[in-house]
Amino acid sequence: MKRIAAACSTAAVAGLGAAYGIYHLAFFQTPKLKMPTAEEWADGSRFLPQIRENVEFVDSLPCDSVQITADDGTLLAAQYCHEADDAPTAIIMHGYRATAMRDTMGLIVLCKKLGFNLLMPDQRAHGRSGGHSITMGARERYDARAWAYWASVRSCGKSSIFLMGVSMGAATVLLASGLDLPDNVRGIIADCGYSSIRDICRTCLPKYLPHVPVGPGYAVGKAGAELFAHFDPDTIDCRKAVAHSNVPILFIHGSADDFVPCSMSRENYAACTSEKELLIIPGATHAMCYYYDTPAYAKAVTDFLKKHM
Repeated sequence: MKRIAAACSTAAVAGLGAAYGIYHLAFFQTPKLKMPTAEEWADGSRFLPQIRENVEFVDSLPCDSVQITADDGTLLAAQYCHEADDAPTAIIMHGYRATAMRDTMGLIVLCKKLGFNLLMPDQRAHGRSGGHSITMGARERYDARAWAYWASVRSCGKSSIFLMGVSMGAATVLLASGLDLPDNVRGIIADCGYSSIRDICRTCLPKYLPHVPVGPGYAVGKAGAELFAHFDPDTIDCRKAVAHSNVPILFIHGSADDFVPCSMSRENYAACTSEKELLIIPGATHAMCYYYDTPAYAKAVTDFLKKHM
């Protein structure tokens, strides 16, 4: 019996260690303040000249630092660029382990040129925001809602608000679409968002842990998320959220996205019951739709915003 108990104890410790290991790999992060240079962010991309131009534009914006407290008490930080008191506000959410001032430059440039106020939050566990667990939209959706109410109060509910995001930021705003948002949230733009946390984790596991079978690897990672980040990946699904949304949504995705498959945006679009549009950019890789076809991207975003403003 003692040997059995010892073996069970050893197995439990090993399982707990494995769960923490995957949690630490996938969901843990100490917020970082360093902003990538254009060259670092481009990472060899042929779009470096345009990226460099956008970096110079974004970094020159006159921004104020603002903070709010999330529903769970986490400190949330953002950069705010004011255009006019009666101007619409774009709340632009960045992706996984990224930053709005780089990840969403296309949306920032377009919205600034259209005369929007810009609110660019650091997602929890990123930048100047607090927390150490990335929950892939599970808690971030409530943060997006909190920022929407901050913007609504700031304009006394009179100015239009649009939620936008890229990658995990897109999933964040899609998940927020099913919540009780302020009445002046007029639309959502989701660029390369995934369909669910479960789906994207199972898609990415072979890339990060190629020698671990997907089924057992996901099960251990799910346990790590539940134990150490306190969320259940199986319960967070963008398709279910948009099925209850009454806010117009523009879905954007690149056909050659090998990180978040384009099929995920198609699934989200199919599930959406509110007014919706879908733009597929041929040949575009992950989070690069704006650069692969800037005219098509700019037209779709501009037309959507003007239509619902």
